[in-house]
Amino acid sequence: MSDGVDDASAFHLSASPTPPDLPWPDISSQAKWSVSSYKFGFGAECLRDGDPDTFWHSDGPQPHFVTIEFSRKVAVQKISIYLSFLQDDSYTPSTLAVRAGTGPSDLQDIRVVNLERPNGWITFDVSTELNEDGDGWNPIYAYVIQVVIAANHMSGKDTHVRGLRLLGPIQDRGVPDDEPFAFQSRNFRMYERIR
Repeated sequence: MSDGVDDASAFHLSASPTPPDLPWPDISSQAKWSVSSYKFGFGAECLRDGDPDTFWHSDGPQPHFVTIEFSRKVAVQKISIYLSFLQDDSYTPSTLAVRAGTGPSDLQDIRVVNLERPNGWITFDVSTELNEDGDGWNPIYAYVIQVVIAANHMSGKDTHVRGLRLLGPIQDRGVPDDEPFAFQSRNFRMYERIR
């Protein structure tokens, strides 16, 4: 496909090297990040440093993977990944698998994404299960998310990923319909939990 993904309606694409400004909150900093392998100076820290000129460079047999572990169960709505086929050629992932679970030993595949010559930030839902309203996708609740690079373009062995973010669901900050007094001022909220 010319837009770089297998289902354009489910993806947000941004050709800019800076992360796109999206309404979903970035929850990446709440987790511990590790990678299956890396070349010295090109480790997991390069995935989150915000610099499009740095990248995680794997160094070992496929599949390669990034493991993101949270200290508590969290809701994950989307994954945003920055890839550059123009710069990385055969190091560019062509097939991603997303796994989730309560720990590294019980991870289950929840999504597979095929990419064709991606260039820029690609943001997609981790779930393929529709929400109750049928107008979006449910988040995944997990302690661990793993992004697996199952294959690279042109059968490349090592991989380059220039950025990776996990995004949580948009929190509904509206007032419930059954709330009789919609006090939302800063002063009210500051004291609302004091008893």
